[in-house]
Amino acid sequence: MTTDLISRARSGDEEAFRALTEPHRRELHVHCYRMLGSVQDAEDALQDTLLAAWQGLAAFNEQASIRTWLYRIATNKCLNALRAARRRPAKAWDIPGVEPPEPTQLGDVVWLGPFPDSLLDGAFDLPVGPAARYEQTESISLAFVTALQLLPPRQLAVLVLRDVLGFHANEVADMLDTTVPSVNSALARARSSLDRRQARLPQESSPAAGSPAEDALVAGFVRAYESADIPALVELFTDDVFLSMPPMRLEYEGREPAARFFELLLIPARRYSLVPTRANGQPAFGAYVLGPDGTRHATGLFAVTLAGNRIRAMIRFESSELAWFGLPLSLPGQ
Repeated sequence: MTTDLISRARSGDEEAFRALTEPHRRELHVHCYRMLGSVQDAEDALQDTLLAAWQGLAAFNEQASIRTWLYRIATNKCLNALRAARRRPAKAWDIPGVEPPEPTQLGDVVWLGPFPDSLLDGAFDLPVGPAARYEQTESISLAFVTALQLLPPRQLAVLVLRDVLGFHANEVADMLDTTVPSVNSALARARSSLDRRQARLPQESSPAAGSPAEDALVAGFVRAYESADIPALVELFTDDVFLSMPPMRLEYEGREPAARFFELLLIPARRYSLVPTRANGQPAFGAYVLGPDGTRHATGLFAVTLAGNRIRAMIRFESSELAWFGLPLSLPGQ
């Protein structure tokens, strides 16, 4: 069947080409997201991949599977994109009349974005190879994707292909036009860097999605935020809670810095609304504030990371991310 589809696609049959590639679209999108850390950049890389595959199908020699061939194209498209993306400057603080509190640190990964859980459906249907070290759901978490973005591009590609997807070293060497010793060396360095970073992260697991524990924590967060109850909000945080707001570099770690930050933004006179969604396997919210025109205007997308019965991290993303979650930039007032 696959041979017939390849033959028809090579003759210009677009339906045959879609039949070949569509089963891999979702997983390739997730792969590009892991590489690039942005759902829009991943979508662009995916489209470039499919176009290159369509144009280059005549050169496909069928020694590898269509899936492996597509991963080769996608990975190299992402490596090219990374060279340009990492030159983008961070964004400056842009709330007029408000001076941010002193950050505890400045982040190095400023162009990170969230990935909607709705786009994960079907992404993990195909089994990974036996060499994989990470669960698929773990490898889409914001903490993991952030850690990946700190790796040099070639190490990032090798680690994802080997430890997340489970491709063999010789397959990865072929994808990257290099040697097996080079792949093994890059993988060792990438693992060492990632292990050092993950060793600093708390290991307490988050409650299961949709569980009573998660529902209760989410309800408490929404109630505290919408009522601008800063003490109640801070009480939900772990002692080492981490706040960030890419593409700005400002980062805050710990309850006291978090409290100072929210004291600046959560003014009781304002009316806030949070619309629930999910990103990277965790709860997320479209955030809105009631304007003088009676309309609720978007102020960003919040993604939280849960640990036990507390919130370990909260990342505020730009409102431009809301469209990926099916959320508008404004809502009727209430």
